[in-house]
Amino acid sequence: MRVTSSMYYKSLYGSNNNQLSTKLFDVNKQIASGLKIQYAKDDIATFTETMRLDNEITTLNQIQKSTESGYKISNQTDTVLNEFSTSMDRVRTLLIQASNGASSDTSLDAIASELRGMEDHLKNLANTSINGQYLFSGSAVDIRPISDDGTYNGNNISMNSFLGSRVEQQYNISGDELFLGEEILVKRTITSNVVQTLNEPDSTSTSVLPSSTMSEFMGDSPSDKHYFYLRGVQSDGTAFNKQIPMTDTNTVDDLLIEIGKAYGNTGNLDLVNVSLNTNGQIVVEDKIKGSSKLDFHLVGATDFGGTGAADIDDSMYNHLPAPGIDERGKIDNLSGGTTNYDTATVSGSETLYIKEFTKSGFTSSEGVLGAEGLIYDRTQFSKEGSTISSNVPQILKSSHIIDVNGIDTETISSSEKNAFAQPSTLLSEVADISKGTPDDTSDDTLSGTNFILSGENINGDDYSVKISLDSGGSKFILDTNNDGDYDDVGDETYDIFNMEDTRVATDADEMTYQQLMDVMNMVVTDNLPISNDADEYDKAIYNSNFSGTTSLSYDGKIQFNDLSAGLTKATISLYDLNSGDFSDNYDSDGDTINDTNIASAMSFNSNNALTIRDPKTDFFKTIDEMIKSVENHILYPDDALGDKRSVGIENAITMMDDLQEHVTRSHAQVGANSNALTASLARTSILEISTQTLRSSVIDTDIAEASLTLTQLNLNYEAMLSTVGKISKLSLVNYL
Repeated sequence: MRVTSSMYYKSLYGSNNNQLSTKLFDVNKQIASGLKIQYAKDDIATFTETMRLDNEITTLNQIQKSTESGYKISNQTDTVLNEFSTSMDRVRTLLIQASNGASSDTSLDAIASELRGMEDHLKNLANTSINGQYLFSGSAVDIRPISDDGTYNGNNISMNSFLGSRVEQQYNISGDELFLGEEILVKRTITSNVVQTLNEPDSTSTSVLPSSTMSEFMGDSPSDKHYFYLRGVQSDGTAFNKQIPMTDTNTVDDLLIEIGKAYGNTGNLDLVNVSLNTNGQIVVEDKIKGSSKLDFHLVGATDFGGTGAADIDDSMYNHLPAPGIDERGKIDNLSGGTTNYDTATVSGSETLYIKEFTKSGFTSSEGVLGAEGLIYDRTQFSKEGSTISSNVPQILKSSHIIDVNGIDTETISSSEKNAFAQPSTLLSEVADISKGTPDDTSDDTLSGTNFILSGENINGDDYSVKISLDSGGSKFILDTNNDGDYDDVGDETYDIFNMEDTRVATDADEMTYQQLMDVMNMVVTDNLPISNDADEYDKAIYNSNFSGTTSLSYDGKIQFNDLSAGLTKATISLYDLNSGDFSDNYDSDGDTINDTNIASAMSFNSNNALTIRDPKTDFFKTIDEMIKSVENHILYPDDALGDKRSVGIENAITMMDDLQEHVTRSHAQVGANSNALTASLARTSILEISTQTLRSSVIDTDIAEASLTLTQLNLNYEAMLSTVGKISKLSLVNYL
């Protein structure tokens, strides 16, 4: 084959020129752009790795921005809580000054004035905002968290910073947690509020001691019997009625021991501590942490005219105080002397001495005069303007098992224990369902429980309703003639309908608080169904909401708001029909025959003990209680000092200690949040630098290497051109 010039050119110059030109172009492009490749097709592996690293850098930038934003909030929260703690220290110092018994009324007024100023300052701190966003409103950052009355308006939702794939860090603390949070390590402590003195006429001292005998404490009994009627709720939510008989020689300490036994104390294990303070008041401390259910009410009675049991139930509802008795209940005793009795009732020749331990100021639903301290939960809700409120928070019990369609079902998880009820909460999740009256007594149920709803409606007319919970269908019955008999001809009966597709009367254990409140709202607003029909029932509920609303407050208490008047005419009393029933607990002589009793399955409003310590926090309500004690110059609880429910300055200091402990724990959480965010920022910065370095090694051009390559390629190109030029000058002779 003859070698032509064209063939030589194509072989030597054409292919080499194209390759060198491409390489020179690529190297120049790398030097100009600083990148090894421009398109995925240039190097798929490099492109893929670069995109992965770019995504990682973008994520790290997002994390950094999110963390910085959260850190600003967390750091500002930390600063505010520092000031909060300083202010609380000042409040505690003022309370200690006020507790000095030598403080004059003028000094106490001055201290109270400063405390009110500190309260306003704490509210201002609670309403701190940054760039228009409130720190303590939860996720509702545009809502002012604390109202002037101390009510919390935000939510309990935390806000989190994004720290990586499925990793978040809380950076705020909601007002719900800070001002209404719960301390599970706190043991609930309650106290009676009636100052007790000895009633022995010849005693040289009026001070009550644990060693004081019943004859000193109650007076010498002709029958050598004194009876104490205890109502309460144990730590797990179990309600009980207990009659405690005492002899003349028994001591107050013996009474305290028996009270402890009623709460479940045994020789080997104490569930509560029961003690007597220096004012003769009974203090009950829960030994179980984290429960807010403990409750206490006690009445003592001695029959000085007979030999049988001092029938407290009879005295409550069938007798009035003896005529001529003053407000402290002074009566002539059998020996002719004068003894200080709290209440005395007279029936023929009978003289019944009653000692009260708690007084709330509530009006009895029975209309009984002078028997305030006798009543436990047959009391009227308190009224203020257009609002009527109960005082017993509805709190979920510990986990319990109920039978639902033949299947044992746990109704409450451990995370829900001690939580406030919501409208959708079942009554059976709060009530002591062991107090129901089922056909099979081995099953715990609300079936057989009856509530009495009585009072005056918004028009000022009397009403009396029995709400009957039944497994076959719950209903409420209107006593049209208010005679206390709900089976009369003319009494109106209505089913309490469920909200299922098939509308039937609700099973007792499936009835919710919303259904109970619907019944209350219909009755109190005088909007009852025209007939016992589901549609008419719904219409009555709808119409009643135009006249009033019944709801659960933030702290689990039932309240009614009259929408038709600024000062409502309505009154409400709601209680278990079994309230105050000790009939199964003792015989006609007052001797205990068994330890079982009929007690209220649940209570809504009661003349109960004062709360000194509780796992649940209500910050500004507690602060207000403390300051009122100073304003009213009340050193310790005393029903005779005007404000019957005042905890007193001494107890306020204990309550302040708990508030400070709670805020300190919340502050520590904020500090931990800030530290976590700071660590995340440092970590993110390091990762970002590392990732950028790695990306640079993958995609960025090494300028020195590229320059050297360019030089080599230029030399090669020049050599190729030189060779081609020399060959092109050869003659035919050179080829021969």
